[in-house]
Amino acid sequence: MASAASSWVILGKAPRVTAADADADLPPGADLSLALPAPPRIALLTISPRIFPGRTASDNYPSVVAVDPTGLILFHADQGRATGPTIIDTPRHQKFCWRSFVAGYFVLDATTASALPLPEPELILHAGHLGLISSPGGGGHYMVVELQPILGGEHGTLLRFSSDVGEWVSKGIHIPLPFRQLAPNGAEAPVLRVVPLPPGKVLECREGWGFLDKYRCVRVSGGKLRFLDMYRNRNSRGAAQISVWTLADPDSTEWTLEYEATFAEICNDASYKATRLPRKIPVLGLIHPTNPDVVYFFLDKHLLGIDVRARKVVECEIYELVAPPSKHVEAE
Repeated sequence: MASAASSWVILGKAPRVTAADADADLPPGADLSLALPAPPRIALLTISPRIFPGRTASDNYPSVVAVDPTGLILFHADQGRATGPTIIDTPRHQKFCWRSFVAGYFVLDATTASALPLPEPELILHAGHLGLISSPGGGGHYMVVELQPILGGEHGTLLRFSSDVGEWVSKGIHIPLPFRQLAPNGAEAPVLRVVPLPPGKVLECREGWGFLDKYRCVRVSGGKLRFLDMYRNRNSRGAAQISVWTLADPDSTEWTLEYEATFAEICNDASYKATRLPRKIPVLGLIHPTNPDVVYFFLDKHLLGIDVRARKVVECEIYELVAPPSKHVEAE
């Protein structure tokens, strides 16, 4: 793994997959490679067909699920077409279903260029509910966790895989949320706490399903949790705008509005005009991890870094991504 001078990087969700006879694209014996250019250039993961043996298609392509600062990557790569039903038979979960593909999940180590398949991947219900965290004690130890809510109830299951234990362990938990489907886009007694979104920002069940990540995100920036909203967000004059809210500390239960700016104000600035890009609403990419004033957007094959508070473009680069075979652009 080549190191970047920056303390953070932008990682593309979809990897390059080397051809079956082209492992020369990877170092000898490596399952993957990852170069880390300084942002706003985008880092691209390259994987061996040993990880993803199929051909990419609109309904089947490998992707990054979660990343830990230690260099561990939680990765989803199905292992070909299913030839029979999926059967799950555990003390807490019994299920018989038909899935199009054989599930496959891996923990990739960018430092050692190795890939470890997770056992019993069929136990995972939704990649969008997965998380990865490394052990504070180091040593390459980690935990993969999935929140599995039960529709129609206030309870669910916390499914956990620890590298120390080597197997999945499940635990029932209380989920203090009203009934609704959760959209994608290791304590002994885990307790979930819900912080409501700002007034007027809660959506109806399934509203924005499948594309909301292009207009909203909740991320850590500058050491605090930020909620960024562009979805049907207009000011009193009807102008489309972007708003950024902050959760002051982990015990806060209310969001504080940090700043708002309309896209017309941004496009009218000389820094935006200098890019010669069209005046249209871009696709949300990410918020800068250390400077919450800067937000990145995708627009016409460019990655724009905009200081939203100042209404100025601070970075503009043509980006290179491995696009999933879809007519839609995905922002990660």
